[in-house]
Amino acid sequence: MPAKGKHRRPKSLSISRGFAVAGTGGAALALPLMGAAGAQAAGAPAVATTTAVTAVAPVVAPQVPVSLQAAAAAPGVYTVVPGDCLSVIAAERHLPGGWEQLYADNREAVGSDPSLIHPGLKLNLGGAGDSAAAEPAPARKTAAKPASKPATKPVSKPAPQQAAKAAPAQQAAPEAPAAQPQSASSFVAPVSGGISTQYKVAGSMWSSGYHTGVDFIASSGTTVKAVGAGTVVSAGWAGAYGNEVIIRHADGNYSQYGHLSQLSVTAGQSVTAGQSIGLSGSTGNSTGPHLHFEIRTGPSYGSDIDPIAYLRSKGVSL
Repeated sequence: MPAKGKHRRPKSLSISRGFAVAGTGGAALALPLMGAAGAQAAGAPAVATTTAVTAVAPVVAPQVPVSLQAAAAAPGVYTVVPGDCLSVIAAERHLPGGWEQLYADNREAVGSDPSLIHPGLKLNLGGAGDSAAAEPAPARKTAAKPASKPATKPVSKPAPQQAAKAAPAQQAAPEAPAAQPQSASSFVAPVSGGISTQYKVAGSMWSSGYHTGVDFIASSGTTVKAVGAGTVVSAGWAGAYGNEVIIRHADGNYSQYGHLSQLSVTAGQSVTAGQSIGLSGSTGNSTGPHLHFEIRTGPSYGSDIDPIAYLRSKGVSL
């Protein structure tokens, strides 16, 4: 007679487990080994018969250089890395017009010297942006080396063609200083000698009846200087005055230099105060070497004014 009370479930056989250990660096596989009774036990968890997944080392995606990431984000922009120069960038990215066009498109960012580009500088690749993004330039060895090691090539050294064409910009002559405004003190005496004949001295030897200028003492061959800046109106033979130079000054007056033995300026030439315009002599109607000097209100004879008073008004000490 069956015993009364609750039915008891027979105990299942104990589960023996074994572990298969992977080789060095591999993950352990836990493979449960179950007895026959355990395999037939009702209600056994489904996970008991599942094989554990083998753990593997995580796959690390290759690191993309920052410059290429920037190029992918902005197809028409390239970020300079150590070792770059414009000719290399243009060649690797097949830019139409070469480095010259690349420099022209980025002149404001690069500056006057195309050989001086620095890491981090962003260059506009112009119309070649789409194709450049499709074919990224290969990473150069200098970018992968530690910062403590020197680069394998000079960073700022341009290609031979680049250096030849960039030379004119680097060797451009400095601009000439702006001309200073003319002042009273910018006038000088025409020669260093004293005065032998004063202005308006009467005499029959002069056709006007008086001396229309002043005569400065000057031996033959003495340098004659322009008394102030101006433009040469005439330079050549002038009859009684012999070899003559006439200069128009900024205030509208004219200075005249007569009896010269040699001329060193020509009509239309600009001169500065103190510039040599010729050598003194005794050409024309002259009794000996000296400089005849006049100040006129016009270029022609008969418009003379007191030359000594004029030079003193300009700050010349006579």
